[in-house]
Amino acid sequence: MHELSITQNILDIILKEAEKNAAKKITKVNLKIGDFTFIEPECVSHYFELLAKDTPASGALLEIERVPLKFRCKTCSLEFTIDKDSP
Repeated sequence: MHELSITQNILDIILKEAEKNAAKKITKVNLKIGDFTFIEPECVSHYFELLAKDTPASGALLEIERVPLKFRCKTCSLEFTIDKDSP
C-alpha cells in the first residue's frame, strides 16, 4: 500500500516540473525503480492512472524500467550488479 503515497509524491514532482516549465499536458513519464526496492511497478501504474485523472498528466504513458543494484569494489573499482532472484 505504500505505493500509493510514493506514486502521489512522484505525481506531485511531475506536476510541479510541468508547471515550472509551462507545460500544459504531460504525455509520457519515464520512471526507474530499483530491483531491491519493495515497490511493485504494477501498483505504481495503477495508482498513477487514478491519481493523474483530471490533471495535466491524465492519460500519460508511464514507462517503468527496473534497475539492478550496482556495486563498486573499493579496492579495484570493479563495478558489478546482483540479480535479486539469484541465490
